Amino acid sequence: MNKKILFPTDFSPASSAALAYAASLARDTGSQLLILHVEDLQVAYAGGEMYVPTVATPNAELQQMLRSIAPADKSVIYEHRLAIGSPAEEIVQIAKDEGVELIVMGTHGRSGLSRLLMGSVAEAVVRKAPCPVLTLKQPAKEPLTNTRKQAGAAPS
Repeated sequence: MNKKILFPTDFSPASSAALAYAASLARDTGSQLLILHVEDLQVAYAGGEMYVPTVATPNAELQQMLRSIAPADKSVIYEHRLAIGSPAEEIVQIAKDEGVELIVMGTHGRSGLSRLLMGSVAEAVVRKAPCPVLTLKQPAKEPLTNTRKQAGAAPS
């Protein structure tokens, strides 16, 4: 059986940062990288009702976005998968179905009320996954520096 590493992406900067880690681990372990995006179709309405549209085929724009994600190292074997459903549930199910050895995913690092309202896909995956999960927090933004120093201007 081929070794597989699952890399779920939501196309965010946190996911982009995690791709390099996932690709290096796949390369170093001789694993195939499974790059996954889950289209979440649940749409909440202000009235408290939830509408879940039934769509048989994935969004073509998302398929194109997914195909644009690839490891920088051309030696890494990878494939793309687009699924439809609840992101955490689909990630866990695909990990089980594919027998992946590791899930590598970015996390937004939300806490408090933001996490309560939006949920945490990464947290749900960590709790339910059939294998180890490596979560990588979105890198901190670069601190602002004095532009005069960067341009080589003399201080006044």
